[in-house]
Amino acid sequence: MKSICVFAGSSAGRSEAYTIAARELGRALVERHISLIYGGARVGLMGALADAVLDGGGHVTGIIPEALVAKEVAHAGLSDLRVVRSMHERKAMMAELAGGFIALPGGWGTLEELFEVLTWAQLGIHQKPCGLLNVSGYFDRLLSFVDHTIEEGFLKREYGAMIAVSDSPRALLDKFAGYRPPAVHKWIEPAET
Repeated sequence: MKSICVFAGSSAGRSEAYTIAARELGRALVERHISLIYGGARVGLMGALADAVLDGGGHVTGIIPEALVAKEVAHAGLSDLRVVRSMHERKAMMAELAGGFIALPGGWGTLEELFEVLTWAQLGIHQKPCGLLNVSGYFDRLLSFVDHTIEEGFLKREYGAMIAVSDSPRALLDKFAGYRPPAVHKWIEPAET
């Protein structure tokens, strides 16, 4: 895998553990010669992650909408900063450039980006691994909700299982190396309609 897109908060959150994990993920990417694709900001977990990759001599591509550049959150020291017109264009470019997707703790934007790439994987639009860096159990309740959607018949177990989860960046990258997309031929059976 040559590049991974990381979705992360533009805030650092309340716990220092989130920033520590973002930096650790950055170092793990550099160790494996994996370039970072991310949202292009210099703030929060996004900035901590990008700085760790840059400090290690790695390559970072940031993709940021014009409206956020104007608010002065763009990271000026990236290997490659691409300014796009919209959030939709940003996500499309991230998906095109990345070989996989990881979510660090974050808010609405992080979750929305994660769910979009998971949906695209379910629909067969891509076959790239998607994962959660579950720092201090941050995503535990989300994972419980995923289990609930499976139990209630809204998500096939195979699609729920396509989310790689670890609290260790290196272990998560190991899971990505062995990722195989789910082999589900139909996502709705005729008897279910």
